[in-house]
Amino acid sequence: MHTLSIKELAAGLRSRKFSSRELTQHYLKRIESLDPQLNSYITVTAERALAQADAADAKLARGEGGALTGIPLAQKDIFCTEGVKTSCGSRMLDRFVAPYDATIVRKLHQDAGMVMLGKCNMDEFAMGSSNETSWYGPVKNPWDVTRVPGGSSGGSVAAVAARLAPVATATDTGGSIRQPAALTNLTGIKPTYGRVSRYGMIAFASSLDQAGVVARSAEDAAHVLQAMSGFDPLDSTSVERPVDDLVGGLGRSIKGLRIGLPKEYFAEGLAPAARERVMAAVRQFEALGAVISEISLPNSPLSVPTYYVVAPAEASSNLARYDGVRYGHRAADAKTLEEMYKRSRGEGFGAEVQRRIMIGTYVLSHGYYDAYYLKAQKVRKLIYEDFKRAFASVDLVLGPTATDVAFKLGAKTDDPVAMYLNDIYTIAANLAGIPAMSLSCGFVDGLPVGLQLMGNYFDEARLLNAAHQYQQATDFHTQMPKAFQ
Repeated sequence: MHTLSIKELAAGLRSRKFSSRELTQHYLKRIESLDPQLNSYITVTAERALAQADAADAKLARGEGGALTGIPLAQKDIFCTEGVKTSCGSRMLDRFVAPYDATIVRKLHQDAGMVMLGKCNMDEFAMGSSNETSWYGPVKNPWDVTRVPGGSSGGSVAAVAARLAPVATATDTGGSIRQPAALTNLTGIKPTYGRVSRYGMIAFASSLDQAGVVARSAEDAAHVLQAMSGFDPLDSTSVERPVDDLVGGLGRSIKGLRIGLPKEYFAEGLAPAARERVMAAVRQFEALGAVISEISLPNSPLSVPTYYVVAPAEASSNLARYDGVRYGHRAADAKTLEEMYKRSRGEGFGAEVQRRIMIGTYVLSHGYYDAYYLKAQKVRKLIYEDFKRAFASVDLVLGPTATDVAFKLGAKTDDPVAMYLNDIYTIAANLAGIPAMSLSCGFVDGLPVGLQLMGNYFDEARLLNAAHQYQQATDFHTQMPKAFQ
């Protein structure tokens, strides 16, 4: 059952080929036997999952329910889930049990009837590109357990790649859906900022964070993103706009689709073998009728320095609430209030989170705000203008997702700058707020390579259809790690 697509799972449930309880038990057994090799889950909610599965079976027996009813899903441990620990991969929230559901948790489980298998491991407070900053230990890549799965959504992608869940939620602040999807042979989509509610999603950088999906195919991703999307009055950044028919939009010809290749994305820094796989994919898009042209995003090389001013600045503000007073980790035996603050935050936050809080506090401080933060916001506007000009002449932008295949665990933990450069191709989409996705385009020495597609605002349907057409013509996305078959 773990090899079936969401469409096939839905058909099997409706035809009574298997029940949601049987399907859920199958995945729970795989998690129990295989996840110790990967560490992809922080919390497995077996009892809740079986109860939800039974409710889904009853609904299906009455001829009710929708396309996702009874299908299991894994949640990234950044989404508040009532009655379940929501840790954000941090010691700071190790004992925090959410008193309410995030909007997408409600939409997927209460409204769509999906079954929650558990909460997935992640980089602490979504800060990382390798899933090595988690308080619960690093996640391993199912394609090679000596390598990273990418981050911060490393647990989500590892679970789906190893078939420990059919699909999983994830978040993307600077590439945290797309980069790990590329390193694990998955399809991951970050929708337009404001398309999916952020209510109940623990904040890292509020103007950049966006929830999305990691799945085995564009078709699977479309089903889940359709259910997640829509206006939410509880989120002030949610956009009141109708959601396109993402599933119904699949299957259209892409003949005449204009795809631009940014010359800056194919310059120095991209591994030659990865470049070859991406260019092979470009030729496949051409064979499907797309029109390819070179474009320029001249300010894209400034994405990384801009992001690492804006994101830490917002993080320093968002994480100020974790002080050991109202909730979160509190240091024992502190003798003064100041000592309690210092020790609670020092013990509760890991090294990478502390580093970003300090950077953010510095760039927002008196005398440095204009020199750093204000300047970064001006460059962010220039990056937005680059995309605005690009989409006047092309429909989609295509490039690599990551500079190379997955690297070894521990290879970059002592070099923060080298780690930050992993997101060099993905950050611009977050700064501009446009939708973007990664899909597999081949392998180098048995390790997956991903290509990135970026679209204009609220153009998720076009992105998903282009990816679907490519996946209909190739079989890279169907391949899975041998050790987890």
